[in-house]
Amino acid sequence: MKKITLILTFVLLSTIGAFAQLENPVSWSYMAKKTGKNEATLFIKATVDDGWHLYSQNLKPGGPNKTIFTYSKSADYSLVGKTEEPTPITKFEKVFKMDVSYFEDQVIFKQKVKLNKGTTVVKGKVEYMVCNDHSCLPPAEVSFSIPVK
Repeated sequence: MKKITLILTFVLLSTIGAFAQLENPVSWSYMAKKTGKNEATLFIKATVDDGWHLYSQNLKPGGPNKTIFTYSKSADYSLVGKTEEPTPITKFEKVFKMDVSYFEDQVIFKQKVKLNKGTTVVKGKVEYMVCNDHSCLPPAEVSFSIPVK
């Protein structure tokens, strides 16, 4: 009897874990374009499922987690300025009792880099949070590796 209970518990927990992993309303894609002999622009695209929104990099404290890009240090390249984003939607959200800025559908972030080497790979991570009209998911983190040729 204990074996059956143990097996059923394992199956139940596995099923719950599988459903929890299914809710990922943001997919990320990356590319780089050389813009000069020693310059390139990284394009980091987030595609957001209908009904969800991804928060801007520029949020005041006290609200949702803002999107944060962190780049690995390398002798092959250096960042030029900050990661750019298009103009977000800004609205008052009752849950946070403040104006928040976010993106729906898709957004392309851009980061310029100075190249110290002809070809390289820019590595880093993006931390982000998404919400819909009913709930928010816990902050998530995705690592990236963008080849620059």
